[in-house]
Amino acid sequence: MTSAVRALLPSRADYAGLRRSWSRDVLAGVTVGVVALPLALAFGVASGVGAAAGLVTAVVAGAVAAVLGGSRLQVTGPTGAMTVVLVPLVDRHGPSVVLPLAVLAGLLVVAAAVLRLGRLLAYVPWPLVEGFTLGIAVIIAAQQMPAALGLPKPDVENAAAGAALSLGRFAAHPDWAVLGLLALAVVLTAALPRLHRSLPASLLAVLAVTVVAEVTGAHVAVIGALPAGLPVPALPGLSGFGDLLGPAAVVAFLAALESLLSARVADGMSDGPRSDPDRELFGQGLANVAAGLCGGMPATGAIARTAVNARAGATTRLAALVHALVLAGVVYLAAPLVSRVPLVALAGVLLVTAVRMVERHSIRAVLGSTRGDAVVFAVTAVATVAFDLVTAVVAGMVLAGVLALARVGRTARGVAEPLDPDGIDDETEHALLARHVLTYRLDGPLLFPAAGRFLTELTATADVRVVILRMSAIDVLDASGARALREIVEELTDRGVAVLVKGASPEHRRLLEAVGALAAVAAHGHVFDTLAEAVDHAAAHVAGTCTRPAPAASPA
Repeated sequence: MTSAVRALLPSRADYAGLRRSWSRDVLAGVTVGVVALPLALAFGVASGVGAAAGLVTAVVAGAVAAVLGGSRLQVTGPTGAMTVVLVPLVDRHGPSVVLPLAVLAGLLVVAAAVLRLGRLLAYVPWPLVEGFTLGIAVIIAAQQMPAALGLPKPDVENAAAGAALSLGRFAAHPDWAVLGLLALAVVLTAALPRLHRSLPASLLAVLAVTVVAEVTGAHVAVIGALPAGLPVPALPGLSGFGDLLGPAAVVAFLAALESLLSARVADGMSDGPRSDPDRELFGQGLANVAAGLCGGMPATGAIARTAVNARAGATTRLAALVHALVLAGVVYLAAPLVSRVPLVALAGVLLVTAVRMVERHSIRAVLGSTRGDAVVFAVTAVATVAFDLVTAVVAGMVLAGVLALARVGRTARGVAEPLDPDGIDDETEHALLARHVLTYRLDGPLLFPAAGRFLTELTATADVRVVILRMSAIDVLDASGARALREIVEELTDRGVAVLVKGASPEHRRLLEAVGALAAVAAHGHVFDTLAEAVDHAAAHVAGTCTRPAPAASPA
């Protein structure tokens, strides 16, 4: 157990190359801090615990996770998904419930890290994650309707029902000044990145709405007074912890899931070492404990802020740490100015954020994959909006498991037959490997439980110039397996490794095309029907005598 815990602790290797990259890291951290400020305020207000709690969370959890987490580029703070969980709990128990909830959830996440449960993310089907994300985006947008329209929050627990009531009340008594401020916030947040991607659109939108509201004297609700500094940590009482075990488990699951997904996004945007999922859970768990003790709310790795960090040129953990320090400076130096920000400005920013959470190409890919995956996606999304996140995840997982078993059952064979009709012996395979060509045979079903393991195994390949994926022996392929193949192709291609696909059945080829896994491969003429053709082309590629037609250049 001691060695397991020691592997989760920071080391000097975390800051390798810092002497060369510190200036880029500092600049990236300042950039992320500017982007994170309005989101931290908005998510704190939207959760019902106040803007101050959102800032405290971004500062404390952001700093702790930057030092202790398993990703170099991960940026941690309050997020929309966590807001969805907290709103009904705050309505039911009051804002004071958030402190012990964050501490207890953090301890559960730390326990998951010590037990090495981080790799279980591979068993979450991709359609479930996409449906979960769509449902959360709808709830975030629905939760903003009262503030966006300048109305008090309706006394209903379901966010969609509350949004409908707010729209009805606004239609009966419209406030055009509030609607104008909302439109300004939405337009600036959505349009400014189109002018220049580096513009802090959310911050500029909030500033513009605040100035217009002050100049015109519009009667709108504002954030209100913030504390002039971070609160002193205080241990919560242990009474009532037992009643919070269920909600804390939900918060812990969400913190783990979103943080690990965000860390995976960061891995795909950088060339450095991959993140450690168990250490990421360890850091996120302690970040939640620290945030709760300081009066903050539960936090997770934030995908959008992490992507900004990577795009801004961050290399080490210093960038995420600087982001937290920038927000701490706001707490101490600009609290009076922040207190004048209209709530409608933050609601406009979150409405745009909710829309951006929905990746339309991913949804099209899921719906165009298989009927079963489309059903898992739809059921998860609807259950998230209509019920709660736990019900949605359980329903999605059960349905995905049943459909996976049904697919395997339909392909069961009673007569033995060769796994690969044109297989090669070990001697030939080793000879190819000596020439930097790896042939990788996929056997049996490639479904969501195996997709993550397969991705980890194949992307660990080193000293190879060509990888031949032999797909003749795949019995069943689902959207998660197809997406894992797409990630493999993208990662190997980024490393300069040519990927050849051999023997995909028409059905599997259609699914791979639906999720975008074959686009780059087919464009280079790297899809083959027989292994002999694929091996000949691989040999020619290594020798530099490849005559296979390259893709036509796109028109200027």
